[in-house]
Amino acid sequence: MVGKPKLGDSLSFTFLGIPQCDLDDPKSYADADVIIVGAPIDSGTSHRSGAKFGPQAIRGGDYLPHDGSRPHLALRTDGLKDLKVLDAGDLMMPGGDLVASLEVLRNATEKISRAGIIPVVLGGDHSIASADVAGIANHLGHGKVSMIHFDAHADTGEDQFGALVGHGTPMRRLIEEGYVRGDRFLQLGLRGYWPEDATLNWMRDQGMRSYEMTEIHHRGLKEVLDESFATLVDGCDGVFLSVDIDVVDPGMAPGTGTPEPGGMTSRELLEAVRRICLELPIVGIDIVEVAPPFDSADITAILANRVVLEALSAIAKRRSGAPYSPTQNLLDR
Repeated sequence: MVGKPKLGDSLSFTFLGIPQCDLDDPKSYADADVIIVGAPIDSGTSHRSGAKFGPQAIRGGDYLPHDGSRPHLALRTDGLKDLKVLDAGDLMMPGGDLVASLEVLRNATEKISRAGIIPVVLGGDHSIASADVAGIANHLGHGKVSMIHFDAHADTGEDQFGALVGHGTPMRRLIEEGYVRGDRFLQLGLRGYWPEDATLNWMRDQGMRSYEMTEIHHRGLKEVLDESFATLVDGCDGVFLSVDIDVVDPGMAPGTGTPEPGGMTSRELLEAVRRICLELPIVGIDIVEVAPPFDSADITAILANRVVLEALSAIAKRRSGAPYSPTQNLLDR
């Protein structure tokens, strides 16, 4: 489905069957906690396209009934019920015009954020991060939103084949344009053979904290997150979580445009997302680079669907104020 769904349209396809809303009708999302919106664009890719089909694949990536309910086994919450979560459908993004498409997205996330609602954006390629984060920062204040970025790639290129916008440049644009402070920017899962020294030096000079997979492997993901959380909330009013599915090893997430071996396991990603959303004030989320044409048995789309569910369940648990310990036995919680 491309474009906004019509309310009451039985053919509309929402995230696991949750209710719809219309971003042009504030009454349709009054009192919502979260709005899911699709950004079906992949004209910012540099290798394999197909991420424009990601939003719908993520929406349907589940074997259970699409009944608008998902009780979380470990957290004892239902992120789709304990929060008011609505689906605004896919944004109308002008085909072939990446700049105009990103403006549509920036306006949408700013509108959602100003309504006091958390936007969850289903991509699409990672160029969308330069817009969805910017929209939220336009509301909360430039430099007031910190960033957690899961990715195999730094996405801090000065340009992409001469263009300033693309999936290899969004993090640089966010920092250079003042939306996010470099010293409040955390990257996890980097690996491979890009970027070059000049870009890495630029990242260092901005105060970014970027963890390559070898360091994460030797130190442990828990220790890496422990040392980063206090910095992320220092002087910032909220945290944006951006998950490029290629942070996960392509053996577990093959359906992506720029696969890079040696990544996280799906379990590591889901546990990290759970902890982040339990402990930090999340103001926005995107999940990007799911390319269904290259998927195998929908395992990448299913993982991305679970990233969304893990985040929503943890946000609901955080708001409930109920305690949670990952070392406590399931039946004793």
